[in-house]
Amino acid sequence: MIITTEMQRILALARRAEASDIHIVAGLPPLFRINGEIILADSPPLSREDTKRLSFSFLNDEQIKVFERDWQLCCSVFDEKLGRFRVSIYNQAGNPEMSIRPVTHVIRSREDLRLPMQIEDLTRLSSGLVLVTGPTGSGKTTTMNYMVDLINSERRCKIITIEDPVEYVHTQKKAIIVQQELYTDVKSFNKALIHVLRQDPDVVCVGEMRDLDTTATALMAAETGHLVIATCHTPNCFQTIERIVSIFPDNQQPQIIMQLSNCLKAVIAQRLIQASNKKSRVLATEFLLVDAPTQRHIREQEFHQIISVIQTGRKRGMHLMDDSLYDLYQNGEITYEAAINNSFNPRAMRERLLDQRDAQL
Repeated sequence: MIITTEMQRILALARRAEASDIHIVAGLPPLFRINGEIILADSPPLSREDTKRLSFSFLNDEQIKVFERDWQLCCSVFDEKLGRFRVSIYNQAGNPEMSIRPVTHVIRSREDLRLPMQIEDLTRLSSGLVLVTGPTGSGKTTTMNYMVDLINSERRCKIITIEDPVEYVHTQKKAIIVQQELYTDVKSFNKALIHVLRQDPDVVCVGEMRDLDTTATALMAAETGHLVIATCHTPNCFQTIERIVSIFPDNQQPQIIMQLSNCLKAVIAQRLIQASNKKSRVLATEFLLVDAPTQRHIREQEFHQIISVIQTGRKRGMHLMDDSLYDLYQNGEITYEAAINNSFNPRAMRERLLDQRDAQL
């Protein structure tokens, strides 16, 4: 696909500014998210016709049909000089607009990404389900690709990814890697996942467990000897488990609960927080390793008790999101306001920070 000169200029500006996202909205010039803040480009506002023309310039005929049917679409585009970008096109007031994310071609180390060291052990599992969760823009795809790269570096196996869209193209090291993109290679996550299991995979990566059928198939794959790594848009560990169970009808939930208790191995929840210097963002995480007490709480639907399991599992690397925020604040990496505003329990976080300050006086 040839990217137009006008769009190349916008993408080049974003790369130079190290923007994490680009927004193409009618009535405004292109907007760049830089270190968490939206900045307007120094250029004329875009008309409705401009945003439609720019949006459709990324799409092939099949993708245009899908967009006109569904009114939303994600895809990826690649330019030899500028690299790969993830494009999300949507309608506003009946007119196409889009959000674009520049994608890095470099897999950063675990230390650079600030991921728990236990995540390396998860990539060496032969089967089970590992979930990476968090809101949009929290680095879930980056974490999943780090895990894929580590497996690729260590194991002679077959990895199949189903993504919407493909953001990072892996080169084969020790593993065979097949990367399939929604609406380019496959028509749906669920149908693709069913066919993937017939292709002799060892590791299956699902870009998003977004519906009942995909979730059910992923659980089945994890139970039948595959390592499944998937992402979800849930904020923390216990709500992730609660959400998976709740998407199924009541009569199916007992079976799903049993499957989940048997195959879930870990949940890592993520959030990117603006750094105190306002020049970057830092990763805050919540981490759950599923052990016997967690399995029991899942089977008995005591999902809120998982918080206690995490609190008592710190020696094994488990921690709550609020613990991560507290540590980041103590290290001077985020501000007091950022710690409070991103906390799941702001009152308790405020008291904790004040107690620590008083102890230092």
